[in-house]
Amino acid sequence: MKIAVVGTGYVGLVTGTCFAETGNNVTCIDIDAAKVKKLSGGEITIYEPGLEHLFLRNLREGRLHFTTDLAAGIKEAQVIFLALPTPPGKDGAADLSYVLQVADNLGDLLTDYKVIVDKSTVPVGTADKVHAAIARKYKGDFDVASNPEFLREGVAVDDFMKPDRVVIGTTSERARKIFRDLYAPFVRQGNPVLFMDERSAELSKYAANAFLATKITFMNEIARLCELFGADVDMVRRAIGSDERIGKRFLFPGIGYGGSCFPKDVQALHRSASEAGYQFRILDSVMHVNEAQKVYIVPKIQRYFKGRLEGRKIAIWGLAFKPNTDDIREAPALYIIDALLREGVEVHVFDPEAMGHVKKLLGDRITYGEDQYEILEEADAIVICTEWSVFRTPDFEKMAAALAQKVIFDGRNVFEVSQMQDLGYYYESVGRHPAAIMD
Repeated sequence: MKIAVVGTGYVGLVTGTCFAETGNNVTCIDIDAAKVKKLSGGEITIYEPGLEHLFLRNLREGRLHFTTDLAAGIKEAQVIFLALPTPPGKDGAADLSYVLQVADNLGDLLTDYKVIVDKSTVPVGTADKVHAAIARKYKGDFDVASNPEFLREGVAVDDFMKPDRVVIGTTSERARKIFRDLYAPFVRQGNPVLFMDERSAELSKYAANAFLATKITFMNEIARLCELFGADVDMVRRAIGSDERIGKRFLFPGIGYGGSCFPKDVQALHRSASEAGYQFRILDSVMHVNEAQKVYIVPKIQRYFKGRLEGRKIAIWGLAFKPNTDDIREAPALYIIDALLREGVEVHVFDPEAMGHVKKLLGDRITYGEDQYEILEEADAIVICTEWSVFRTPDFEKMAAALAQKVIFDGRNVFEVSQMQDLGYYYESVGRHPAAIMD
């Protein structure tokens, strides 16, 4: 099948590459000429484990193409996926200007039947708006469908190639036939392709992300109670996670959620509900709690140093909002860094993938290390903001030799409290007893 993907960001590049991997001929379109040149030359522009191998193979074998020419890119395509940014506007609502501009352009370019697919996360009713924008100029036959992505950064290739489910919003039987053929290679083990109306599909993505954000936020609230009651959040997590009705996933407390999806989608759903005349009270709390949670570790640091932070050196492990990605959008580490800089702290950082993005944002306001140990030299404390695997079993002797003080503030509960106690560290995490320094 011939496919066009408009947008070569995270969703667009994963979508295009994975469709090419199952034998389709895919053309990805982007207005950024420099990015298209890089991609055409075999230089991948995002970090996602497992993607580069598939990208290079399909580029080499001629199934994956890149262009800035929208007309040429869609000319022979049967399906056009819109994988465009939908950033939050000033009022919290998703900005559909990119999507609707392309839809308007398609109205000038379509000459035969095609299925135009909203792959981006978009508010309920967007398919109707896209259809109207195209139909103002093109009077021929076409369909607009919703096919939300459920990709998790860090495992996006597996999520796309082996989806839990595929959600497709369309009332057109002609479009359904195309989608059945297109997704058949991805659901051979029987995972469902769920057909529904466009509005239900659009709401499904927002509902899923809002629920997961709520689950994370609930556990962060429980973690705060654990600290007040003297309980251990890990014990509580295991107890409730063993209940099949609750499940084990998304129950790990920490310093809040970030990234390109949860903050934006929760805010957009909340705004959409408000526009419909409904006050979504749960999401009010989710947003409020998560905003506070991002810097929850900072008062712990202030208390330990008795409010005297100016001039101290603090090392931060992890900048990305989660491991196995270079994405720093809404990353809690950025909020913590900002709070520490305001206190006059000298901040040194290391992240396996995200330092380039942070350097563009913060420049020389902080110091960047070549590895996780270099930044520990004479540091007064370590703050762990991202649970990269490389941080889980470090050389504690090397750490102790470098640090000015054996102090760790762990925002992701990477280490066991008992282990830190035995190693003689002062150690505070989220929802667990601190470990005191043992001389």
